[in-house]
Parts: sequence; structure tokens; C-alpha cells
Amino acid sequence: MGILLAFAPFIVFAVVASLLGGTGGLIAGAVVAAALLIRDLVRPGSAPKVLEIGTAILFCGLALYAVAGGATGSIFGIRLCVDAGLLLIVLLSMAICRPFTLQYAREQVPPEYWDRPEFVRANYVITAVWGLAFAVMVLADIVLVYVPHLPTWFGVGATVLALVGAVKFTVWYPDRQRQKALG
Repeated sequence: MGILLAFAPFIVFAVVASLLGGTGGLIAGAVVAAALLIRDLVRPGSAPKVLEIGTAILFCGLALYAVAGGATGSIFGIRLCVDAGLLLIVLLSMAICRPFTLQYAREQVPPEYWDRPEFVRANYVITAVWGLAFAVMVLADIVLVYVPHLPTWFGVGATVLALVGAVKFTVWYPDRQRQKALG
């Protein structure tokens, strides 16, 4: 559940941007991202996660830029910035050896498994699949920016398929690894 809540700023951005425009969506995403970060900072026994920190930086930075008069462009251009930022967060989490899924997985798995190579490797695999999903979203955004006559459903369809695929893989892969370990 925690990992899904971490994507709330992106969902809020998408909904508000479709209703109020890109700047409104960025501000709404920034507010939700900041609230999630603050929640983890003040909640006992909780610590901010890589994804939440990156999301707060991404949305707050883009919102400040848009409010300060930065060129916001089309909604697809803004989505491209948001999705590319999300992909960058995922790639950086792996580059710093802290795949973003690891922190969420540790909330559901006993501590004695945390340092096992297969547990860490599984989180790299799952994080990479999420990265692939976000790369698909970025590619769809690029296509929509440069081929504006394409229907909007193209981007929506690519996003839905990519995210559903990543969610299904995230559920399936740990079960497969457990079954494999049991022989």
C-alpha cells in the first residue's frame, strides 16, 4: 500500500492538470508530495523514502518554475517533464544502490531477509521494471509532444498499460522468487 500512496502526487497532478491546467497540476502534486514527506518526517518509526524525497523535489521545483513564469508549454510537455523526472528518480535510486522498492519491501518482510542477496536482487529487478514502465511513459509523452495530432488516448493507453504491467510484475515476481527458493 505504501508504494501506491507514494504515487499519489502523480495521480493528483494528472487529475488536476486535466481540470485546471499544467501549473495547477504541478502545484497540487507539490502539495501532496510535501505532505507525504512531512508525514514520514514526523511519524514515529518512519523515515522519508527515496521516491518520496525525489517526488517532492521534482514537483516543488517544477511548480516553482511554472509559477515564476517559466515556459510551461503543452500539457504533454509538462507530463514529459514529470514522467522524465520520475524515471530519473528511479534510475538514481539504483545508481546509489538503494532501489526505490527496497524501502517499501522492508516494510513487509522480516528484517532477517533484508540483507539476503536474493532479496536485494529482487528489488533491483522490480525497480528496473518500474523504470521500464516510466521509460514507456516518457516515450509516449515524446511522441505526443512531437506528433500532436495523435489522439490523447495514445498517451493514456501507454501509461495505463505500462503501470498495470509494473504493478502486476511487482505482485507476481516476489511470489515466483519464493516458490523458486522453496524448490
